[in-house]
Amino acid sequence: VLILWLMITMDTLMKKNLLHIIFGIMIVIQMSSSSTIFAGATGDLEEQVMDTMVEAGTENHLAYDHSRSYGINELGSMEDDAWQMVGKKGNQFVVNDQPFYLNGFNTYWLMVFAADQSTRVKVTDLFKQASSVGLTVCRTWAFNDGQWRALQKSPSVYDEEVFKALDFVVSEAKKYKIRLILSLTNNWDAYGGKAQYVKWGKAAGLNVTSGDDFFSDQTLRSYYKAHVKTVLNRVNTLTNITYKDDPTIFAWELMNEPRCTSDPTGNKLQSWIQEMAVYVKSMDPKHLVEIGSEGFYGPSTPGRVQLNPNTYAQQVGTDFIRNHQVLGVDFASVHIYADSWISQSISDAHLQFTKSWMDAHIEDAEKDLGMPVVFAEFGVSSRDPGYNLSFRNTLLNTVYKTQLDSTKKGGSGAGSLLWQLFPEGTENMDDGYAIVLSKSPSTSHIISLHSSRLGIFNSRCSWKCNWGCKKKPALETFLYHDDL
Repeated sequence: VLILWLMITMDTLMKKNLLHIIFGIMIVIQMSSSSTIFAGATGDLEEQVMDTMVEAGTENHLAYDHSRSYGINELGSMEDDAWQMVGKKGNQFVVNDQPFYLNGFNTYWLMVFAADQSTRVKVTDLFKQASSVGLTVCRTWAFNDGQWRALQKSPSVYDEEVFKALDFVVSEAKKYKIRLILSLTNNWDAYGGKAQYVKWGKAAGLNVTSGDDFFSDQTLRSYYKAHVKTVLNRVNTLTNITYKDDPTIFAWELMNEPRCTSDPTGNKLQSWIQEMAVYVKSMDPKHLVEIGSEGFYGPSTPGRVQLNPNTYAQQVGTDFIRNHQVLGVDFASVHIYADSWISQSISDAHLQFTKSWMDAHIEDAEKDLGMPVVFAEFGVSSRDPGYNLSFRNTLLNTVYKTQLDSTKKGGSGAGSLLWQLFPEGTENMDDGYAIVLSKSPSTSHIISLHSSRLGIFNSRCSWKCNWGCKKKPALETFLYHDDL
């Protein structure tokens, strides 16, 4: 009688969701009471129930709304309890011992824009728009070495106004419930990076000749470590929280896309990673640490090098599995750029590579590394021959589905960060990969749907207990913890 009454009074969407839940409960009851279900059939039913849960929970998912956000001001005191440091348990991220799967984005220039009062509002706009589609992690630069609006003007000499701009970025991210992966330097010349450290070394009389000397010269290593120490111990002038104590920071990244082409054996880069990962952890044992790797396989895994996008990838001095076995590295990072690595012309081969590249690294993270893996950059350039919006959306769906397939199994696929998200009015910074949500409703829809799907796994325990939660009655596995 109660069910009939509910069906009469509910609207169509609520009726559909109720039927999904009733159906799922019936399956669980049947599975619990029956002793005749074969193991293989049980696995199929588990998958069906999980799919039902995901789809039922995303019938009314987030859609981009410029006026909508889910920040600290809207959520009130709940934030104080929920805003804890992200940790790691096995091959998953956790917050308060609950799973944390991330859907995120890159916007590298936030500190520079925040340093100018006329463009600072764009930082707020970005976080507000990202929050409106459920994005939870942003990767950005915590460096600008010797360049225009430099944070570090020379070794250990900082521009306080630019540091205050980084303070603003961290503070503003927290307001919109977005965590930050902060990269500490660059392999490339943009914003200084290792080339600027070598210039400083030459000016100091060091015998250094190439950017790769950054990895081996002890003085240059000391310059980098001094920068790490300064950033980690920075007290935010807006929040009065030291960076190394701030849960807003998801992780520290040693370097954006490290490569050392002068040493294809990988030994020089491996030595640098070993020293710097431990150094960062010695300064800040609370936060997660990752390398910033693109994911190329190297000499330590000859059976995997054929998975690289091209033969050159084996010559850049990186070695995915070996690099990530280093003490102090908490999770793996991988980038995906089929249009740069395989062919600039758009084709289905890009999608096939993307899926196989992701599957291989998820498998490695589970079997060899025992850690989460984040696909920290992926995208496609609008400047590629044959590019169209439909292909970009298909690429996003490919990445999101591959990750979700891992998530549903409790695997190592822990999240992805699209490259890159822009607010309106910043198109002059576009490298071809920019996504402006307000101008791309179909792309916004895909992003928000994926956020909603991941949100289900972030807010409930797996009924198979793959997430390390305590076992709960079957009914409870279909409900949000907050509802309980």
